[in-house]
Amino acid sequence: MALAIDTTPSFLPTQPQDICSTEMTISRRILQFASLEEAVADAESLLKTGYVKTGNWDLSQCCDHMTRVMLYPMDGFPQFPIHLRVATFILRFTIAPMMLKKMLRSNKWPERVPTDQQSIPARTELDALSAQKFRSAVSRLLEYNGPWKTSPLFGLLPKETLVHLHRIHCAHHLGFLVPENIRDSYAELS
Repeated sequence: MALAIDTTPSFLPTQPQDICSTEMTISRRILQFASLEEAVADAESLLKTGYVKTGNWDLSQCCDHMTRVMLYPMDGFPQFPIHLRVATFILRFTIAPMMLKKMLRSNKWPERVPTDQQSIPARTELDALSAQKFRSAVSRLLEYNGPWKTSPLFGLLPKETLVHLHRIHCAHHLGFLVPENIRDSYAELS
């Protein structure tokens, strides 16, 4: 797993007193997983060590979302409202193929892409339960040999491409959770 942490101060002076500020904020991690098992290990490590959110979701929500999205190619994709079905159909035959190639080549999930509302997790589960469901979804995906369901956005993808795409997706979401021990090292820097 590749890891990069931005340790530069992330503030812009807006008030005179801010110019002398040395407060540092924790930035998200930039992750690349060589396997989905590495993503599971990272989630379980965050569960054991604790973590700091640098985004909107906690570990439970990240794992729940990644699990739901991972199961779609096996169990079926959710039905979108008609306006989204039309938009997705148009995207599938225009920019989605280029977007997919770019993601697979760069190993980076695009920032600020809207999330399907049906895959947005509630804050109801415990981190440990969600991490276990995530582990089970990864095992199921890796053992599954089809038939695959067609993605409304990317079409029918081969298993290798699906696994690669999910590694990128997991790295994106888990990157917003920073292990406690890294946060503690930030405190020592300031």
